[in-house]
Amino acid sequence: MMSNDEFKRDAVEQFTERGYPVREVSDRLGVSQHSLYAWRWKYSNAAAGESECPYSHRLH
Repeated sequence: MMSNDEFKRDAVEQFTERGYPVREVSDRLGVSQHSLYAWRWKYSNAAAGESECPYSHRLH
């Protein structure tokens, strides 16, 4: 079973690396488009060593 963090990373990869439209990923996974963009920000900036997403409090 996939962890929550793995789920989010996979969701982001679906539109950043595999080319699926954000709306399609959002609808298929049952998450908001806002969440997908926030997760993308979180994981791309975490890799760069930056702080948490300013909207992360909304994702819990």
